[in-house]
Amino acid sequence: MQFELPVRVYYEDTDAGGVVYHAQYSAYMERARTDFLRALNLSQRDLREQFGVLFVVRAMQLDFHAPAVLDDALQVTAELSELRKVQLVFTQQVRRAEQVLVAATVRVATVNASTFKPAAIPAAMIPILKGALRPCP
Repeated sequence: MQFELPVRVYYEDTDAGGVVYHAQYSAYMERARTDFLRALNLSQRDLREQFGVLFVVRAMQLDFHAPAVLDDALQVTAELSELRKVQLVFTQQVRRAEQVLVAATVRVATVNASTFKPAAIPAAMIPILKGALRPCP
């Protein structure tokens, strides 16, 4: 399942050169991952309240290919590519039409909401997440 979030570039997203500031791409991708989970009925609030866990970014690799600029209409994708005991791996892109501007691999760890120590993904969530996994090639 590939989730896609439309994003418009606003003035506040750009740097002095008029292009999207590099850190803003991380914010776009965070929104896409959050809405991806929400589309699976796994809101961040519910994760904490019902399961006592949080998802936190553990590692992120970004490859910048081309800049986005003011008023660009972008598509930010999120695809679950791996499911492990305490970790999710997302493959993400920021695109303008068919052009990939940024490609990323994001490792998200599951932690206990009180202690912030690693925690297993709750068993009730596993079938939902498995159903959203990208099919193997």
